[in-house]
Amino acid sequence: MARPDKVAAVAELTDQFRESSAVLLTEYRGLSVAQLTQLRRSLAGTASYAVVKNTLTAIAAKEAGVDVLDDDLAGPTAIAFVTGEPSEAAKTLRDFAKANPQLVIKGGVLEGNKLSAQDVSTLAELESRDVLLGKAAGAFKAALFQAAYLFTAPASKAVRTIEALREKQAAEA
Repeated sequence: MARPDKVAAVAELTDQFRESSAVLLTEYRGLSVAQLTQLRRSLAGTASYAVVKNTLTAIAAKEAGVDVLDDDLAGPTAIAFVTGEPSEAAKTLRDFAKANPQLVIKGGVLEGNKLSAQDVSTLAELESRDVLLGKAAGAFKAALFQAAYLFTAPASKAVRTIEALREKQAAEA
């Protein structure tokens, strides 16, 4: 029979898995409590960071429909449950890992797809969603401008040709 505290912990983890847009796993061995607190503060707003028990996390992940984490749940594990922009959380973890080499990024899950540590690093290199949307909007605007120019070019060329003919006739007369 399962203990009520473990059942509650699994239920809470399951809810966090379901509410997160991404889950990033790390190994925190060798980090002090102060360093972990600093990491939690730097992730505030984009993710919640929690040290978890692997067996309870595996159960919660399966209940939430995330089946790809079993290989990464070994050793001391902490999870960043991302509720904001996944690339921002990945950047924060990457930057913290550069400053504190004891933090090892194991991998994660994004939209049901397993991420390796290299995938998380690639995700961290992406620009933010707002910047990417701005670039897409600029590309669409440029394409529309070019199309408008192509549609108006024959008419403006005809007007310039007629004006040149008028000037030529006026000069001859």
